[in-house]
Amino acid sequence: MPDIYLIRHGMTEGNKYQRYIGTTDEPLCPEGREEIKKISYGVPDEVFVSPMIRCRETAELLFPQKRLRIIDQLAECDFGAFENKNYQELSGNRDYQAWVDSGGALPFPEGESREQFRRRTLEGFSRVVTACIREKINTAAVVVHGGTIMNIMEAYGQPERSFYDWHVKNGHGYLIQADTSLWMRNRKLLELKKEL
Repeated sequence: MPDIYLIRHGMTEGNKYQRYIGTTDEPLCPEGREEIKKISYGVPDEVFVSPMIRCRETAELLFPQKRLRIIDQLAECDFGAFENKNYQELSGNRDYQAWVDSGGALPFPEGESREQFRRRTLEGFSRVVTACIREKINTAAVVVHGGTIMNIMEAYGQPERSFYDWHVKNGHGYLIQADTSLWMRNRKLLELKKEL
């Protein structure tokens, strides 16, 4: 039963200003780098990451001696027309108000729908868990995005919570344990071991 650390990347300039940062490939900001350097999660057997620079940089700071295994499907949501803007800049935008009123159920204009994003990230996570089981990996770190973690935990986390209830701060996340037999039968995780 592998232990899997789900870790959100460190803070970027866009995160500081609460911007929707999905496809914008920005690095960690100086404060983000310094915060990540203060965190220790030990040394996992394997490290899986989103292809985005903010995730790769975070993983390199947390696990400097480890090879990074890039999983493209673990990238953040494509926020389309809302990309690199925050709620203040979008205030008064009809499309944004409609999206907010839908509780995030509407697709992002020119971007992904919540279901597309969910399906893609869960496919990526399935690749991670399958690799852990096949390769007998005992501990893995998965350095990804807040939305990616929220999708994974909403789908597989125990106890069950809604998408927004799984929100995590930069550099933090969850330690989960996958039950091999449960995963192979019905894609369920055994338990949330702790919040990071």
